[in-house]
Amino acid sequence: MTQRIEDYALIGDLQTAALVGRNGSIDWLCLPRFDSAACFAALLGDEENGHWRLAPTGAGDCTSRSYVGESLILESVWETRTGTVRVTDFMPQRDVAPDIVRIVECVSGSVEMSSTLRLRFDYGSIVPWMRRSDGHRVAVAGPDAVWLRSEPEVKTWGQHYSTCSSFTVGAGEKVSFIMTWHPSHRERPPLIDPFEQLADSLEDWEKWATHCRYEGPHRAAVMRSLITLKALIYAPTGGIVAAPTTSLPEEMGGVRNWDYRYCWLRDSTLVLGALLAAGYQEEAVAWRDWLLRAVAGDPADLQIMYGLGGERRLPEMELPWLSGFAGSAPVRIGNEAVNQLQLDVYGEVMDSLHVARAAGIPTERHIWALQLSLLGFLESKWREPDEGLWEVRGPRRHFVHSKVMAWVAADRAVRTLESDPSLEGDVKRWRAMRDEVHREVCEKGFDPVRNTFTQSYGSAELDAATLLIPRVGFLPPDDPRVVGTVDAVRAELGREGLVRRYTTTGPQTDGLPGSEGTFLVCSFWLADALHMTGRTAEAKELFERLLALRNDVGLLSEEYDPAAGRQLGNFPQAFSHIGLVVTALALAEDGTAG
Repeated sequence: MTQRIEDYALIGDLQTAALVGRNGSIDWLCLPRFDSAACFAALLGDEENGHWRLAPTGAGDCTSRSYVGESLILESVWETRTGTVRVTDFMPQRDVAPDIVRIVECVSGSVEMSSTLRLRFDYGSIVPWMRRSDGHRVAVAGPDAVWLRSEPEVKTWGQHYSTCSSFTVGAGEKVSFIMTWHPSHRERPPLIDPFEQLADSLEDWEKWATHCRYEGPHRAAVMRSLITLKALIYAPTGGIVAAPTTSLPEEMGGVRNWDYRYCWLRDSTLVLGALLAAGYQEEAVAWRDWLLRAVAGDPADLQIMYGLGGERRLPEMELPWLSGFAGSAPVRIGNEAVNQLQLDVYGEVMDSLHVARAAGIPTERHIWALQLSLLGFLESKWREPDEGLWEVRGPRRHFVHSKVMAWVAADRAVRTLESDPSLEGDVKRWRAMRDEVHREVCEKGFDPVRNTFTQSYGSAELDAATLLIPRVGFLPPDDPRVVGTVDAVRAELGREGLVRRYTTTGPQTDGLPGSEGTFLVCSFWLADALHMTGRTAEAKELFERLLALRNDVGLLSEEYDPAAGRQLGNFPQAFSHIGLVVTALALAEDGTAG
């Protein structure tokens, strides 16, 4: 397996996704959903935990790779001593069952190829029973069954609990492999034609791409980020996972390893705004509808994250048989942060529904009733401490960002009632709440000596989330307190031009040992804040720097280590790609993105 996060590319079928290394190995795949158990888990262990490598015999990394046009179809090319070969990897949007299709095509000369498939169900812990059936290989263990076939058929054999094949392709020749999963108690799904599926998949993606209405600078980068966001949508429900992976480390060798295969409310407003601004109303409506289903119920039970279908129980556990990426243990599945109190999510929900209403997305009276219920609960709780946006595992505090988002919740209610007086609601009541929150934040969350908002009341620590203060409208961009906060965050949380979300040392830590890299979405927030405060040239320079951090196929993880020059954290990260799109659109409004 590879040892750099950025050496991977993404393929997927809008219900799950796989990571393909530069060496031609698929090292991560969960079936049948993003949050299912992995059948390839070499990413977090070694080859014995499951992978599928298809590459020229004895070759290392590919010579080059790229996506085909504006699609999620990956092409990897090896130039060898005897010839040049191209491997095309993709996952067709499924009708019945998930498939991985790998097509080998010799471009010139002749090339000997090798395929090694090691299936290991339940996150690399279960070796399936392999047998032949109808000329195919089938692996079965418990609830899982996987079929492997090739067209034209090539010789395969079992070796060391794996399925291997070796074959030679000459110029113009093609060999395809199709791997299909289904529940083991059901019959094998209908066979697919790999070449028809390739043509259909390319047509589907390119048709989808035509809906993008952004034509400004760096369109290719924006489009790749939008395609990545689309790939992270769980199509049956409209939920968007934060990332398709778990436990990729925020510090190499460290313990800050979390499961991101769930849907976070913190992303909701930015996701909705980015999709709508780029022209993707269908996906925006699906996300809004997922949000409404997920948060329905008692406002006291609102969670910071949910499962793909809105599931509420996401128990966290460790997988001791996996050594972790580059030895970064423990490997975790589930996420205990689901039980935290984060008051900012009430503001996120209110803001998202306000954005949707303002964009003309059809709404119903019961949605406003839900909003009033959420706001009524927040009215009684906003004065309490919480765990905050970043899910600290230390003591609760009065986080400034959480209070600002409580202000946002009240403000959006006021705006909605002012624009539609026919709606039920006491606008004076929410104005009073809005004013009280604003006064308290400015009194208790602001350090007048350093001219900056702090992470929490009475703390000297800073928080990159305060860069959002002008974006959400809490204060205007030209307010001296906003300018001071931008400068302070840049100076104190900056690292080689990028931004950490907060300091991990000091009197108020996040309850975890070790440190982490710079947070990419926070660096995009800094670019936005610089632009809003009139420093557009600096914003543009930072944006260009961030674009240069993408890997060779345009993907970003959650964090970046400037000293080591490598990506960190779960990959690819929706939040990072949302940040890219939002910043590009903001700069393009003034014609300054390129």
